[in-house]
Amino acid sequence: MPQSLCKIYLHIIFHVKTLSPQIADEHLERMHSYIGQLVNTTGCHVIRVGGIGDHVHIVCLLSRNENVAHLVEEVKRNSSRWIKSVSHLYEHFAWQGGYAAFSVSQSVVDKTVEYVSNQREHHKKQSFRDEYLAFLKLYNVDYDERYVFTD
Repeated sequence: MPQSLCKIYLHIIFHVKTLSPQIADEHLERMHSYIGQLVNTTGCHVIRVGGIGDHVHIVCLLSRNENVAHLVEEVKRNSSRWIKSVSHLYEHFAWQGGYAAFSVSQSVVDKTVEYVSNQREHHKKQSFRDEYLAFLKLYNVDYDERYVFTD
């Protein structure tokens, strides 16, 4: 039987809905850890999860049997359900409807992981909105700004 060989690194980004409570600092590490477990549960391999209270970055290896849309759907659905069990503060928690996903070259995986690990410092200088738009421009993603930040 022929073997399917692949090694596709992904950088996934999504944020909370506009009216949703943000993830409190004391719950961020647990949320990131839980998201990492969810990524692994899909058959993908988590490398790093990071972010701040209003958004998440995931760096992972995509499984040869998984697709990006299903991976993100599983992570968002299950992490949203989980955070609601952590505290009543998250009773109305929800992720945005969309997401961004970018392929990452083997040569910049370490740089991407470092970037995701340093989100708190990074966002002292740049807003999430500016960061997100910069990624879309860097990867030449065609988008309509009227719809990028809609819930």
